[in-house]
Amino acid sequence: MLVCSCNFISDKEIVDVINELLDQDRWQLIVPAKVYHAMEKRGRCCGCFPNVVDIIIRTTEQYHADRHSTDAEIFDFMARLKQFHEDNRRADLERRQKSNRAA
Repeated sequence: MLVCSCNFISDKEIVDVINELLDQDRWQLIVPAKVYHAMEKRGRCCGCFPNVVDIIIRTTEQYHADRHSTDAEIFDFMARLKQFHEDNRRADLERRQKSNRAA
């Protein structure tokens, strides 16, 4: 199925890249930009990114299920992911506050 009509990228191509990235580091955080960079593409309209996120989640879950990842490993990853989101949220708030003060 075609996921990105701007770059003509199929879901199979995305799944293959995600699996390659996970083979390099199975606990890395994978985002659409990382997938596109690995394919030497770039998001154009970025309308496909929500679908790419869904594919990343499905593929990552399947990857770990196939490799029998332990609950402790998954919990550690989820804790790191939560911290990543909190750090980004905090940075966004600080950036907005700084922008509002400058205006």
